[in-house]
Amino acid sequence: MKERLDVLLVKQGLASSREKAKAMIMAGDVFVNDNREDKPGDCFDPEKSRIRVKGPGLKYVSRGGLKLEKAVEVFGVDVSGKVCMDIGASTGGFTDCMLQNGAVKVFAVDVGYGQLAWKLRQDPRVVCMEKTNIRYVTPEDIGEPLDFASVDVSFISLTKVLPVACTLLRPMACMVCLIKPQFEAGREKVGKKGVVRDPKVHEEVIQKIVDHVRSIGFSVMGLDFSPVKGPEGNIEYLLYIQKTDKEEDSFNDGLVETVVRQAHDKLDE
Repeated sequence: MKERLDVLLVKQGLASSREKAKAMIMAGDVFVNDNREDKPGDCFDPEKSRIRVKGPGLKYVSRGGLKLEKAVEVFGVDVSGKVCMDIGASTGGFTDCMLQNGAVKVFAVDVGYGQLAWKLRQDPRVVCMEKTNIRYVTPEDIGEPLDFASVDVSFISLTKVLPVACTLLRPMACMVCLIKPQFEAGREKVGKKGVVRDPKVHEEVIQKIVDHVRSIGFSVMGLDFSPVKGPEGNIEYLLYIQKTDKEEDSFNDGLVETVVRQAHDKLDE
């Protein structure tokens, strides 16, 4: 199904808002299949259209890279020289961030098709695994254990993804998971347009995921909030975990409330 170009820019993380997208298009900075497009209302098939933005623009192919960038800075994540996986790669913002921080290989996994940025498809360090459901990926499919992985998925709970991801990681490997309250909370707690605004629900969701990762062989290493909201305005959270055989970790669960409060203070309009 074709969609407006300004809408596609936002959906693919190439613009932070429709207004920003329109400005970029009308300025002549947007190309579709290498042709300059200057009409925000023109429609394109996302599966057949390679969209790119020229000029300084974003540091990464999508704003998703800013999320992982914060995790790298706050948690001290080191992917230099490591084999990584970007679960829910989409346009490839996380993949791009990993490569810019020295990753030697990134498996870019996504159930969708044709979304990964062209420059990443051409990069020999990237293994594009599109049309791939992470729930069915095995260690044999990738051929080597992972040193690091990130998870940024939609319309599915992390509890469905993390047990599989755990089998792909080498011992002591780390992960950064994006917690999205709108896909973890019960339907009755999700508001209009799929937005979860109640800080208490955010706390419940984060604690649920923290308890889950501990139950499947991970230690919790850190928690913070994403620097950018999701497409509909949802606040999201960055959880840093490590595959270990420890039964306990040093993470203070009291930090959940603190981080949620900081997120709402910083990001709520």
